Amino acid sequence: MSKDLPLEGGFKQPARRAGARRGVLAGDPAGLRNLLEPAVEALGYELVHLEFSAHGRNRVLRVYIDAPGGIRVDDCETVSRRLSALPEAGEAMQAAHHLEVSSPGIDRPLVKPEHFRRFTGSRARIVMHAHAPGRRRFTGRLLEAGERGVLLEVDGERHELAYDDMAAARVEPVF
Repeated sequence: MSKDLPLEGGFKQPARRAGARRGVLAGDPAGLRNLLEPAVEALGYELVHLEFSAHGRNRVLRVYIDAPGGIRVDDCETVSRRLSALPEAGEAMQAAHHLEVSSPGIDRPLVKPEHFRRFTGSRARIVMHAHAPGRRRFTGRLLEAGERGVLLEVDGERHELAYDDMAAARVEPVF
């Protein structure tokens, strides 16, 4: 059984101290994004998402990257080598055991307001935190993305969803 613990907005969030910011924009508690993002951007890529997974004793740090022309295997290799060489990231890399660099895929995570804006008009799947009142799961067309949340149309109904109340958000591929 795997236990996914994203370091930033994602499907399962680690326990937070009282008053800590929640939601897909909360940022990773370890500050790893702030450490890795400049190195990824210096290579010409966007750091989309970080995720820490534990499968038994195996721990994996997944780094999702993107670029305007898409991501190829050699792009992932380039970023992996650069991040592995960062002395400041040594402790986090040791704790992870394995580093995986990947494209975000067709069901890419939506983490920043820019991600939601970029995919306005697309279908999205959004899961709200348990503390958020009402319905928890939404799949529909992303109509608008602002600074504090989104407007999602689900079966003809419009729902305003705050980023701070989101546990996870992804593009929903249409086949």
